[in-house]
Amino acid sequence: MTKIHWNRFWIGLLPFLAVLGPGLITGSVDNDAGGITTYSLLGAQYGYQLLWILIPSFVVLVIVQEMNARMGMVTGKGLADLIRENFGLRVTLFILLGLLLANIANTATEFAGIAGSMQIFGVSKYISVPMAAVVVWLLVVKGTYKSSEKIFLIFSVFLLSYVVSAILARPDWGAVGMALIVPSMSFDLPTISIVVGTVGTTIAPWMQFYMQSAVIEKGLTLKDYRYEKWDVIIGSLATVVVAFFIVVACGATLYPNGVAIEQAKDAAMALKPFAGAFASALFALGLFVASLFSATILPIATAFYICEAFGFEAGVNKRWRDAPEFYLLFTAIMIIGIVIILLPNAPLITITLWTQILNGILLPLVLIYMLRLINNRRIMGKHVNTRLQNWITYATIFLLVGMTGLIVVLGLIR
Repeated sequence: MTKIHWNRFWIGLLPFLAVLGPGLITGSVDNDAGGITTYSLLGAQYGYQLLWILIPSFVVLVIVQEMNARMGMVTGKGLADLIRENFGLRVTLFILLGLLLANIANTATEFAGIAGSMQIFGVSKYISVPMAAVVVWLLVVKGTYKSSEKIFLIFSVFLLSYVVSAILARPDWGAVGMALIVPSMSFDLPTISIVVGTVGTTIAPWMQFYMQSAVIEKGLTLKDYRYEKWDVIIGSLATVVVAFFIVVACGATLYPNGVAIEQAKDAAMALKPFAGAFASALFALGLFVASLFSATILPIATAFYICEAFGFEAGVNKRWRDAPEFYLLFTAIMIIGIVIILLPNAPLITITLWTQILNGILLPLVLIYMLRLINNRRIMGKHVNTRLQNWITYATIFLLVGMTGLIVVLGLIR
């Protein structure tokens, strides 16, 4: 490549690198302890058979996250703020109360992932959880958005440890490729349940609020749109790529040997006799990083949208004295999550079940209000959805309502 071509390359790349962050971080956080558990179960129970469902999951994630980024850049306001201004305080309170309860439970699940991954290395949860909590708290309270974002991006890179775990598992790549492009599934209740659960893990209500708030805090505007759109695509791709390799790692080792698992840490331990100690350790490391990552972002996201809705100052760039409500909420959510995990015999399975049900009820509602906002020309001007975008979004909402309804029904039946 000539010097002129290199100059053009860097001129085009540098603005993108400056914008990169909100989409990639939001997509990476989607691979949290609950997501890793779901993908591990998918591979352990069905091998490669259901890999194809990751493709429509990717499409849905890109569509929804692009809408959030566009709304944030056009309005300069968070999603909670827009919902309160346009639909009233009662609707806002209903949505935010549900999200608060769900995210407290989700935060507890993330600390459970930290505890489980460190137990594999012989570290007690009474040591790993408090130490991780202190690191997270200092990162957010003492850092800035720019410094925190750099650390979050590094966390995202560590999730690629699942790529190595999958390669060490020595999968049949021909069978993997066929499963990815040729849809195949049984229509029994267990299969439908795992399919619905897998697709549902790609989108959570809190993600929509965090994505829009992150775009605003980073100071992105419409001039950054084309770069942020690629940030969203790359973040969504990162989500699906990590999920793909988790399924492949478990499908190549646990499925053919009939190994049953209940949690992601079980998958990490079960990999050892089939793929080696290094693959097992990398899987556990990925679980630890993902859980630590999500245990940071979830309380931030929750504090963000609650403060936005009620007009309080919010943001990692703010000091404690400038945004006391934001930091108090962040700290309280973390403490409650930690206490739940450190309680002996904490009912984590029950917590996870009811969190999924609550997310399933809230997600379609949030998406409907998003669609109403983004098609309001008074708010969005000429940047409303096109007819095609609306058709795709309505179809997405319809599918999500059906899928989350199945999650609720199947969860209650169990």
